[in-house]
Amino acid sequence: MSPPRTERPRVPTITVGLRPHPTSPDAGEPGAGPVGSLLATMFALPEGGAMFEFRLEDSQLGKLSIPAPQPPGPADGLWQHTCFEVFLGVPGEPQYREYNFSPSGQWAVYAFRAWRERDEAFSPAVAPEIACTQDGETLVLEAHVPAELLPTVPAGADLQVSLSAVIERKDGRLEYWALRHAAAQPDFHARDTFVLTLATAARKAG
Repeated sequence: MSPPRTERPRVPTITVGLRPHPTSPDAGEPGAGPVGSLLATMFALPEGGAMFEFRLEDSQLGKLSIPAPQPPGPADGLWQHTCFEVFLGVPGEPQYREYNFSPSGQWAVYAFRAWRERDEAFSPAVAPEIACTQDGETLVLEAHVPAELLPTVPAGADLQVSLSAVIERKDGRLEYWALRHAAAQPDFHARDTFVLTLATAARKAG
């Protein structure tokens, strides 16, 4: 399994800008908070699986609480601190999966039968790979999700996607960022926020 990479294969990519939920600090005053911009990029890999990249740019990282590096591995409660999240759903079906990627290198993968109805029997078969770097006012997190961790669909089928993030300030306040917010309170699980499409790799003939 190859590590996360900055050199991308020649496949279609999607890059979107996330925005804070109206309840987040300074949400009504763009540019007033420590986060300059938050971009998310995704693309399916020809060999299967997918890559997700989150970029905090033009940001005052010193005013944010960034989890310190930890030994890579699964961990619960990552969303209580700065954490980047991906949700993948099966079109026309209630089930979906949630992926949490921490700058610490820790991760979590959850399966749900329906809205917030967690499948407690689910256990990830393999681990995602995370790389996180900081340079000045920019933080970049890359996450490689192997095909074995994607929801089960026929090869070449589409998945519905929601990209989001929890950003913790040094004072403990949390900001909730997503491409689309559909409820009065932050809810990354809301299915009508799964507005992007990821086409899984089709099997090669022969």
